[in-house]
Amino acid sequence: MEYEVLNLDDVSLTDLAEIEDVPVDLDIKPVGKQLGLSEMRATVWYFEPGEEIQYHAHSEQEELFFVLEGEFSLKIGRSGEEEYVDAGPGTFWAAGPEVGHGHRNVGDEQGVVLAFGAPPVDDPGLDPHGLED
Repeated sequence: MEYEVLNLDDVSLTDLAEIEDVPVDLDIKPVGKQLGLSEMRATVWYFEPGEEIQYHAHSEQEELFFVLEGEFSLKIGRSGEEEYVDAGPGTFWAAGPEVGHGHRNVGDEQGVVLAFGAPPVDDPGLDPHGLED
């Protein structure tokens, strides 16, 4: 891919509840797929109040998140060393391979998070409490 330009309004919403073997019931816009990215994943996630991505880790992938809208509570850090952090619009956070992370929309409005993951491998969530340092 040399370059692509995409308006978020032109990306269809995907309901993850309709996809087998996906453990979360959230809506996303897979912008990376639409842009033809091959070296990273890029996804816009939509969270209704109380919805979350539970605390998990990945074996290979590092992830970068950015809050576009809403108020979130983050749980981040290695098992036994987790921290809880409040995150609102304009907040970035990142987690490397084997570092636990999860977040919940604690606000009264829909929350929107832009997430990047690299490398773009099939790297399902692992239980951080089962990983050795």
